[in-house]
Amino acid sequence: MNSADLGRRVGVPSTALFTDQYELTMVQAALKAGTADRRSVFEAFTRRLPEGRRYGVVAGIGRVLDAVENFHFDDEMLAFLRDQNVVDGPTLDYLADYRFSGDIWGYPEGEVYFPGSPVLRVEGSFAECVLLETVILSILNHDSAIAAAASRMSAAAGGRGLIEMGARRTHELSAVASARAAYIGGFDTTSDLAAGFRYNIPTVGTSAHAFTLLHDSERDAFRAQVDSLGRDTTLLVDTYDVTAAVRTAVEVAGTELGAVRIDSGDLLLVAHRVRQQLDELGATGTKIVVTSDLDEYAIASLAAAPVDAYGVGTQLVTGSGHPTCSMVYKLVARASSADPADELRPVAKKSMGAKSSKGGRKWAARRLDEDGVAEAEVIGTGPVPAELAGRQLLVELVRGGEVVAREPLDAARERHIAARAGLPMSAMQLSRGEPVLPTEYV
Repeated sequence: MNSADLGRRVGVPSTALFTDQYELTMVQAALKAGTADRRSVFEAFTRRLPEGRRYGVVAGIGRVLDAVENFHFDDEMLAFLRDQNVVDGPTLDYLADYRFSGDIWGYPEGEVYFPGSPVLRVEGSFAECVLLETVILSILNHDSAIAAAASRMSAAAGGRGLIEMGARRTHELSAVASARAAYIGGFDTTSDLAAGFRYNIPTVGTSAHAFTLLHDSERDAFRAQVDSLGRDTTLLVDTYDVTAAVRTAVEVAGTELGAVRIDSGDLLLVAHRVRQQLDELGATGTKIVVTSDLDEYAIASLAAAPVDAYGVGTQLVTGSGHPTCSMVYKLVARASSADPADELRPVAKKSMGAKSSKGGRKWAARRLDEDGVAEAEVIGTGPVPAELAGRQLLVELVRGGEVVAREPLDAARERHIAARAGLPMSAMQLSRGEPVLPTEYV
């Protein structure tokens, strides 16, 4: 299925107030100082991966492009800023006409990244770039965290089906973004209809325990579901007694029953028993779906179980313990004017401890070993070495304020599969460890 962004709205018409107040007050001060139009380069990156993670996954780029396009201040927003005395009159005039007119380069969605990787590079005037900081980080930090968790779960699943089921465990709009990020990271379907509507992600769902409890007997509930949804449906078999439920399910639906779902108990033991029972009843093609607060470790522990698909909710939409990627958005170069001919000067925060950054407008490339496996993330500010010219990672996303890199969601999903496959095998390990690739600065 082609999961292109269909352009259906599930969100808000403007992203301009998805920002911190100090972005606007910085613009006010820069306008007054005459520095707001200085040509500037900002980069989004992380100084470290979440503890124990071997790689990061870039997700949210398509949503960032939407946010940049929709970043404008309408009359109601401007009135709010005026009434609250957030900024002065000249700044309100500037904001009233605001449209991003610069350039954006970044890692394509689905690509992997490492500490220091310039995941996004935003170029334009200081004022127009700094206003985008908060919304860009909000999207990238959330979506990349979910995609990284999804990728680990996908690797642990070993090709078995994965269902995203986290809508009831997070904010309603975050649920849509989470389903999108999970799909990029390797999940196959979602239970969230808004995600299906907005991004054309395949949706699935049948019934919960409440449906069984509604009826006078489990048989009545199964019969009602099969009569409505057909024999290929998935019947939930752990409301009362699993063994009795499986027997009843096959009696009602026949050996063509699509699947049974197990949502509690010792999943490894129960899955083996259910598989044996289904086979003895002749339902050899009936699949087994397991749910119940799974994460990548639980999925890996079920590798030897006869499970066909996993449904994951809470742990997925919370990043499996790491709900953010700790990405930052820093000014790395600036000129002394708006003149395109004016030299860009590297700038960087100098800080005690781990909050320092490296200045300069950066490129990034991935060096491969003689077997074609990635061996280093190479980042530089000068000329790109000839041997890395064909391995550069940043692509053009926005040119002169116009988006130039729309793509179907399936393209990002396929890119991630390829990028993950190009990493050393140790990247798939769930045990704690350092990033699988070192970051080298040249």
